[in-house]
Amino acid sequence: MGGRIRAWGARAMAAGLAALALATGVQAQGLAPASQNVLPRELAQTWRASKLPDSSLSLVVQEIGGPRLISINAKEPRNPASVMKLVTTWAGLSDLGPNYTWRTELLAEPGAHAGADGVLPGPLYLRGGGDPLLLMQDLWTLLRDLRLHGVRQINDLVIDRTLFGNVAVDPGAFDSAPDRPYNANPDALMVGFGAVRLLFTPDPAARKWNVVMDPPLPGVKITGQVEWSDIRCPGSPEINTDPVITQQGVSLRIAGKVAGSCGEFDVYRLALAQPEFATEVFRLLWRELGGTFSGRVRAGMVPGDAVVVATHESPSLGDIIRKINKRSNNVMARTLLLTVGAEGGRRPATVESSGEVVKRILASQGLNMPELVVDNGAGLSRVARVSADSLASLMTVAWNSPFMPEYMSSLAIAGLDGTVRRRMRGKGTQGMAHLKTGTLNGVRSIAGYVLGASGKRYIVVSIVNHPQAEAVRAFDDALIAWLADR
Repeated sequence: MGGRIRAWGARAMAAGLAALALATGVQAQGLAPASQNVLPRELAQTWRASKLPDSSLSLVVQEIGGPRLISINAKEPRNPASVMKLVTTWAGLSDLGPNYTWRTELLAEPGAHAGADGVLPGPLYLRGGGDPLLLMQDLWTLLRDLRLHGVRQINDLVIDRTLFGNVAVDPGAFDSAPDRPYNANPDALMVGFGAVRLLFTPDPAARKWNVVMDPPLPGVKITGQVEWSDIRCPGSPEINTDPVITQQGVSLRIAGKVAGSCGEFDVYRLALAQPEFATEVFRLLWRELGGTFSGRVRAGMVPGDAVVVATHESPSLGDIIRKINKRSNNVMARTLLLTVGAEGGRRPATVESSGEVVKRILASQGLNMPELVVDNGAGLSRVARVSADSLASLMTVAWNSPFMPEYMSSLAIAGLDGTVRRRMRGKGTQGMAHLKTGTLNGVRSIAGYVLGASGKRYIVVSIVNHPQAEAVRAFDDALIAWLADR
């Protein structure tokens, strides 16, 4: 019993010395290896300025092909916010390959051809392939190809979404903002992320803002107004939109005050669920192409003997992950996670089954991450967990893989693009790091690859979970600058 008490006391003393080293930058004695638990003096000073507790930080700095320089609370499970996209995109890239594409198809029954009157006998089938970047113009092109096959009238439309299971959740459950595009649900047939564009144009003579909704959706209307201001434009306009659901449909009630000098601008909002949005866009585009629709839209499965009439192929996965990571697109990441699950044999794919497939993929690469909770794969979650140590190990495996160029190029470049285009613009830092950031209330994280002045490359992972986590920004910027200067 006394031996256990003495052992506990020794561990407590070691932990206390490690915290002291973190706060002061003075090497702790008796720790193995001691140097990993120590911040350099210049970083220690910036960390103290954040006034965050030492326990809130997980930090790993690893020289690629060399020693681990810093390891603080490295194995502590943390909420990584959008840095979780590093896990999802690596699992997708390493399993499916950079040339993987998604296909959205229009099909008809065998022998069904449009007659002289342009009527397609039997139903038209639309099979959703889980394309995370199917835009309105892509669907327009797909329907135009159908018109080139002589089809003018569709009797019934059957939409097959069976690639994914029931993956929709309440878009307002996370932060009570159900109209914000970052809360969009994934879907096997997702068109334009399911978001409408609100285009605001200034009318200086009348001192008012005119607003148009694109696409114009039946059952969705705009109420309220944006006030006009004569001041000099202070920056990107901020508009409030409160969705109101009534028996007649959905109203987007707009409010705010915008300077006329800001000129034309737009915002994107969610108004309908993905299935309803895709259906209405289909109807609209078909009418614009001169087509008619006489039947109904229903869910179903494509028969095994159906014949492909027209196909849209997405950009490659290598291109898709650049949009996911540089722009931190949540719904694209969530759709990729489900695709990994579906291609891993779990159809219809669910969030849970897809997370299991991701763990299986990582384990096959020697990445055993017992603390990993993928959840929706985007980091827009309160239950997602990963450690800085696991992320650093994953990034090391990625660096040593044939897919390293595609993976690293998907990350935002310090001071130049993506989510860090306005950060780290200093002479010695700009362009020297490829990074992924994460932001939630109580969470700030950053991870990526940094090129030092010596030519050495470093892996860095910094995660803070704390109510005042935003205070870590200056420390993270200083950390990247310190590595770039090495």
